[in-house]
Amino acid sequence: MDTDVNSETRSIFIVGLRNAHAMENQALSIMKPQVKRIENYPQVADRLQQHITETEGQIARLESILDRLGEDHSTLKDTAMSMVGSMAAMGHSVAGDEILKNSFANFAFENYEIAAYNSLLVLGEAGGFNQAINSLQQNLSEEEKMADWLKQNLRGVTLQYARLREAGEIAKS
Repeated sequence: MDTDVNSETRSIFIVGLRNAHAMENQALSIMKPQVKRIENYPQVADRLQQHITETEGQIARLESILDRLGEDHSTLKDTAMSMVGSMAAMGHSVAGDEILKNSFANFAFENYEIAAYNSLLVLGEAGGFNQAINSLQQNLSEEEKMADWLKQNLRGVTLQYARLREAGEIAKS
């Protein structure tokens, strides 16, 4: 446990960890419905399923960090963010270009997560929370890899969507 329990940096760090935990729960509530609906983009479904597994590991790492600091995650934040994620996923499901909207939203969300982890790493280093650094770096690395994958595959997904539409086939998911 950190010895400087009253520091403002510690307080900011804890809030950031709780926010990250809620953010990752939101990510799950977005990705799980998406992967269930995908029919024509197996490469996307496979990568989303892989990232769901990674995200579950990220949540476990965040819980471990919070536990070592004698803190819990925020159930209220987790619930609220999961509900927001579920609503976002439902909103795209009725769109004719669902796969494209999901691709855009997923890419944006991954970059949001990257920013959050970069900020947590700064706070972790500034506050001397050295035991958290490796776990946060691992989470960041997974998010960066997912964002890179989404960026590299957007062209192919877009072209596949257009080809399916041209052929008169269901292309949305």
